[in-house]
Formats: sequence, C-alpha cells, structure tokens
Amino acid sequence: MRPDDWYLTEDVDEFLARAGDFLHARPALHSVALTVTEALRSRGPDAFGAEAPVFGLLEEEGEVRAAFFRTPPAGLNLTAVTGAQADLLAARLAGAGHVLPGVRSEEAAAAVFARAWRRHAGATPVLRERQRLYRLGTLTPPEPFPEGRARWAGERDAGQVVRWNREFMAAVGEDPRSVDERRVGHRRYVFWETPDGTPVSMAGVNPPVAGQVRVGPVYTPAHSRGRGYAGAVTAEATRDALAEGAKEVVLFADLANPTSNALYRRLGYVPVADFALYDFT
Repeated sequence: MRPDDWYLTEDVDEFLARAGDFLHARPALHSVALTVTEALRSRGPDAFGAEAPVFGLLEEEGEVRAAFFRTPPAGLNLTAVTGAQADLLAARLAGAGHVLPGVRSEEAAAAVFARAWRRHAGATPVLRERQRLYRLGTLTPPEPFPEGRARWAGERDAGQVVRWNREFMAAVGEDPRSVDERRVGHRRYVFWETPDGTPVSMAGVNPPVAGQVRVGPVYTPAHSRGRGYAGAVTAEATRDALAEGAKEVVLFADLANPTSNALYRRLGYVPVADFALYDFT
C-alpha cells in the first residue's frame, strides 16, 4: 500500500487507534462517525446488522486526512475529502468489488465522491436529501410548553420506538425494514406524552462521545404535528444532554423541511455545515 493510499479494515479498534484523534479533533462534524464506531466498539460488530462493517482512512505525510465507515446495508459515511482523495477512494472500493447504495458527507465532499463513483463504478448518483448540521448555542425552551410531560422510554416501549423509527426512516426515504431493536438500541429515547399518557412525539439521544451528544431522530406522527410536541421533546432531550455534561449538543435537519429548521433555530441551535446524501442507481 502506498503511504498516500486509503487503508481499509473491518476492525473498529484498529480504525479508532489510527483515526480516533482525527475524528475527535472536530467532534461536531464527525458526530455520526464517533457515535456509530463507539456503538460498534461497545456492542460488537453486529450492532447494526449481520454483515461486517467496513472502515477506511487516508494518511498523507504521516497524518490522517480523511476517513469513512460503512455499516451495511447502509451507504458510505465519509468525512470531508478533496476531489483527488475521493477519486482515489472510489477507485480503491470499485476495484475491490464493493457495491455502494449511496454516500453521505459534507455537501462538497459528497458531490465529488458521487462523481468519482460514477466514473469508477458506472453508477448514477441521485441527490436524495440535503441536511444542515446544527450545534446548540444557548437553549431557549419553547414558551409555552404544550400540555403533557416528558417520559423516558423503557423496555416496555421497545415496540413503539421501533415503529416510530421505521416511520421516520420511511419519511426520509430510507428502508424501514432495516430497523429493529438492535439497530436502535444504542440510543435513549424520550417521549412527549399528553396528559392522558399518550405518546405524541419522540426524540433519540445518542451516547456522549468526545464531549458531544447528538439528538435525533426527532419524530412526530403526522396527526400530532403543529401542536408544539416536537419542540418540547427536543428541548427535553437537549436539556438532558447538557445535564449529563455534554460540551456540544448537535442535531441534523432536512433542509427541505423549513418547519424543523425554524424550530431548531428557535430552540437555540445554530448552523454548522450542510451535508448531502446521494443514492447510487
């Protein structure tokens, strides 16, 4: 392997030993990579499915410059890369016979990798979603709160959590069949309940890694929207993350949804970077 080539491994401990400092240096931008690799490290390589995960890193002049991970059947999750770095990675993966359903990265990096994958693998990239990464400034809880209360999900709520995660996945264009208790079990979930105890909204809270906590997914069934439940449950999830000592609290919002973007800004979240998700057909 050339010193400027991508190094691939299926060993999460080896990956973190070599790329951990690089990921920790920018914890907000690398939140997904940090959270997923920590789940794999602590819960085992089958935490997200039976097929082995794949990791990669690129070293230049003795320093890690970029990294990726993939937990099949999900697509590639890639840090920021240049066009040349993306081309090198696409050539390496295509040459090794990898079949990718898509890529997710910061907007420019996702675009250059999508073009590189088309060149090397012959797949057609289709932009599916643009997301904005937000980081909490100062929490500003909604006023007034809707009627009801927050309640943290327990074992008896596992079925509800899986159902709502599946509905969320379907709503954002992902395959809901990939969701089971194993794939959602690395998060804690908080419900907002009406006074009669009916859950009407849900927010996930990912475990803290490198001082940051990511809130998400946030989901409210269609028939319960427009009543302030999402704001209340997101504020509760955020408050809990801060109480647990998080230095940074982050979340993602679909840029095609002006309601959620406006809500997170009202709660005190500020934009950090834009991401893009491409499907390969």
